[in-house]
Amino acid sequence: MNRPAGFWKRLLANLLDAIVIGIPISVIGYLITGSMETNWFTSVANILYALVVPAVWYGYTVGKRMIGIRIAKVNGGKVGLGTMFLRSFVDRLVYFVTFGMGLLISAMMVAAREDKRSIHDFIAGTYVTTEKPTA
Repeated sequence: MNRPAGFWKRLLANLLDAIVIGIPISVIGYLITGSMETNWFTSVANILYALVVPAVWYGYTVGKRMIGIRIAKVNGGKVGLGTMFLRSFVDRLVYFVTFGMGLLISAMMVAAREDKRSIHDFIAGTYVTTEKPTA
C-alpha cells in the first residue's frame, strides 16, 4: 500500500462525483420518470456507476480521476465487481445497522490512520491511493 489518499481528497472526490455525475443522473431520472423523489432510474444508474465504473476504469470514478486518486486492492490486484459490491453495499449495511456510527468511525479512521483505510476498505480489502495504475 503506497501513497494512501487522505480524508480531504476523498471527500472532495465524492463531492465532485455528486456534482458531475449525481446531478445529471437526477435530472435524467426526473425527465424519464417525472418524479423528483428517489426513482428506479436514479437508483439503477447510481448502483451501476458505483459498481461498474471503478471496476472497468482501474479504480477511478470521475471525481476520483479529477482529484488524482483511485481505489486499489491491498494485494495489488485490480478491483472488480465483487470488490466494488463489498465496498459499496456491504459497508452501507454496516453503517445502517450501527445507526450511522460506523460512518463516523470510518471518517475518523481515514483522518487518523497512517494507511488511511476506512471500514469499507477493510471489508473489501482495498485502500485509496494517489498512485497511478501500473497497467
